[in-house]
Amino acid sequence: MRITVFGATGGVGREIVGQALAAGHEVTAVVRDPDRLPEPLDRAALHAVARLDDPAAVRAAVAGRDAVLSGLGSRGRKANGVAERLTGQILTAMEAEGVRRLLVVSAAPVGPEPADDPLVDRLVRKAIGAVLAELYADLARMEAALARSATDWTSVRPPKLTDGPRTGVYRRVAGGTPRSGRSISRADVAHAMLALIDDPAAVKQGVGVAY
Repeated sequence: MRITVFGATGGVGREIVGQALAAGHEVTAVVRDPDRLPEPLDRAALHAVARLDDPAAVRAAVAGRDAVLSGLGSRGRKANGVAERLTGQILTAMEAEGVRRLLVVSAAPVGPEPADDPLVDRLVRKAIGAVLAELYADLARMEAALARSATDWTSVRPPKLTDGPRTGVYRRVAGGTPRSGRSISRADVAHAMLALIDDPAAVKQGVGVAY
């Protein structure tokens, strides 16, 4: 499969690239700074590396691809519209090239709250939502842009991200959020995104993932 990965130097993006290459996919990496590609990542294994700030290179990077995956997002609490703005660039390039399949990383609080969540989980969710309100608002605007687009999008919504190993054992809820879902590793988020590429039930859906 021919895959383009945006945000390949981030925590989730690095995992997507590594797992996709290990599975034998042809991978193009789109990054803000190619010099930040981690040393363990063999550039020779990549099909191509493109800069995010070059619209022509971004469009070329998505042309003819089977799927586009994005781990782009804010690196801190101040979102500054990063997710909405950068995902908009991806959508523009994909629609210009007629490429349809897109999977992005969002966050659990952007999705619906489980009706049966215990009180403690609801309180924690509310507290975190207050602290990271700007970040979640940016992700909500990003998801609104996805919904308006012509792409076959999927928004993957994890709770707290950890640096744990890939287990392949986690819960997925299309259109919802796993009950008491408190964390998941970046490696398993990447695993879920790759697994969801060919899942028709995930198209035009937010998918909650958690342990």
